[in-house]
Amino acid sequence: MLHGMKAALLETRGPEGLKLRDVPVPVPHAGEALLRVHAVGLNRVDLYMRDVGVGITHALPIVQGVEAAGVVASAPEGSGLRVGQKAVLYSNAFCGRCRYCMAGDQPLCLHSDIMGEHRHGALAEFVAMPASCFVPLPDDADLVAAGALMTGHLTAWRMLFGKRALRAGESVLIVGIGGGVAVACLQLALRAGARVYVTSSSDAKVARAIALGASGGVNYRSDKVAARVLEMTGGEGVDMVIDSVGQASWADSLKSLRRGGRLVTCGATTGSNPGADIQRLFIRQLEIYGSTGGSMEEFRQLVALFARGEIRPVIDRQYTLDEVHAAFDRLHASEQFGKIVVTVPT
Repeated sequence: MLHGMKAALLETRGPEGLKLRDVPVPVPHAGEALLRVHAVGLNRVDLYMRDVGVGITHALPIVQGVEAAGVVASAPEGSGLRVGQKAVLYSNAFCGRCRYCMAGDQPLCLHSDIMGEHRHGALAEFVAMPASCFVPLPDDADLVAAGALMTGHLTAWRMLFGKRALRAGESVLIVGIGGGVAVACLQLALRAGARVYVTSSSDAKVARAIALGASGGVNYRSDKVAARVLEMTGGEGVDMVIDSVGQASWADSLKSLRRGGRLVTCGATTGSNPGADIQRLFIRQLEIYGSTGGSMEEFRQLVALFARGEIRPVIDRQYTLDEVHAAFDRLHASEQFGKIVVTVPT
């Protein structure tokens, strides 16, 4: 019988409000399974939850952590899960009943219950989620890599292939290379046969992206992004821009698109109200659409690629649960290239 566990519990807003506490092990509700957590990828939403949290329905205290991989500790009858098997979690405890869930579009669920946002998360020794959110992994799966898989790569998957799929031979500009989603976009776009360009404030990050296969990059602090992108694409512009930065990069992102190109946004870290540039939109017939998360089926496809060794997250640095504050500090400083992972010792 399990009684207590260590967890990163957000008690009040701000860095000082995140405490390592001994708390009860969650008791799974009907239809839920329990994961013995091994690794948790950190994400920008974890910082947002810690410091702001506005617009996300929740109550404090709450255990943080929106993605995880580990080992099944308990499972309900008929779930198909077995105790001791490795698994990665789909973070959205979707309702399964609304029109969007019925259509297989769980990110649009009307009753989303996301771990680490609406319910207790995975920065703990154990986390309970519906058994339907557990995706089994091979016995030899690397749980540290799996713990960094869902949020960045699933978000990237839907952005690149969800509405108007990026195709082989097309070109894409990834704004702000370095974070988990951006690096995942680089990996998946290259795998799809696209030409990839990146921006960063760091020459070292641009160089790292080129070493991974990008065709070119721009340091937006020392060069004009749109002008350089047009130069690198023979004056045409790119087919797609991936922009999670928002206000600071928006104008350059629109100017970097070819006629008929599309801009996909999954974030607004520098502000959510950029100039619309409506004349450019209609004259050049551009498309703009938003994306967040991915469906259960998209996640299964991604996990299958991971299980076959065809995709692997870039891990920037690992910390233990006892070092969770240092992990958040690195994420806050935007120093990373790839995913920051918190491991939970057994």
